[in-house]
Amino acid sequence: MSSLAWAETADIPDAAAMLRDVRAHQAALDAIRENYTFHRIRRTDDVDSSGKVKSSNTIEREIFFVHGFPVGRTLKRNGVALSAQEAKSEDDNVRKAVAKALKTPGGGGPAAGRTALVSDILAVTTISNPRRVSLNGRSALAYDFRGDPKAHAHTMQQNAAKKLFGTIWFDEADRQVAQLEVQLDDNFKVGGGLLADVRKGTTLRVNQSPVGEGLWMQTSNEQHLDLRIVLVKGYRQNVHVQDFDFKKFDVGAVQKVEAPR
Repeated sequence: MSSLAWAETADIPDAAAMLRDVRAHQAALDAIRENYTFHRIRRTDDVDSSGKVKSSNTIEREIFFVHGFPVGRTLKRNGVALSAQEAKSEDDNVRKAVAKALKTPGGGGPAAGRTALVSDILAVTTISNPRRVSLNGRSALAYDFRGDPKAHAHTMQQNAAKKLFGTIWFDEADRQVAQLEVQLDDNFKVGGGLLADVRKGTTLRVNQSPVGEGLWMQTSNEQHLDLRIVLVKGYRQNVHVQDFDFKKFDVGAVQKVEAPR
């Protein structure tokens, strides 16, 4: 083994131990995220079979969490701020969403008030082929991963995650998922095939970054979706999500009134 190859693999933690650490850290930070608000811009491109964009839509929202559930306030559509009437209607919708979240017994729990994508994948995956790399100027450990068909899935999302494979990068110092590249290994039927088919070839790339105070957040999400909705013809979409402007807020104050401005 060359000295370079040895340096890249020397003292790499045991894969099982690393996965346990990352799962625990991800779950803890998933809960912490619910004390933050942030802005999200989501652009959805409808594409044809050759990948050419046919149409595009962009929506910007402020996202926050109430009683374990996410609430989104729409700010702009296709770069244009809401009109006064649209903003008033949006405020009414936000108040209703907050009230519903507060009345739901038990709240959303640790997994309901956020997108639990990374945690769902970690819960049912195995990792292999470790190597030390540099990612965004930080030392990272890259692994190939594949969903474990024998893993016990607690949700439909985890069941879907068992059909995924790809590469995952763990930040070595913070034991956090820094990057995730995913492919769907097989067609996945939603609702037993009664609702939709997510087709093989669907891909996903997620980036998480430190945003201060030891907190990591999902900062970007790129998806290529190949779907067929029952009773509707199939369609292809590229989805680009950017999360930014993370701020801590007083959850108690929000729940007493309505939502952060």
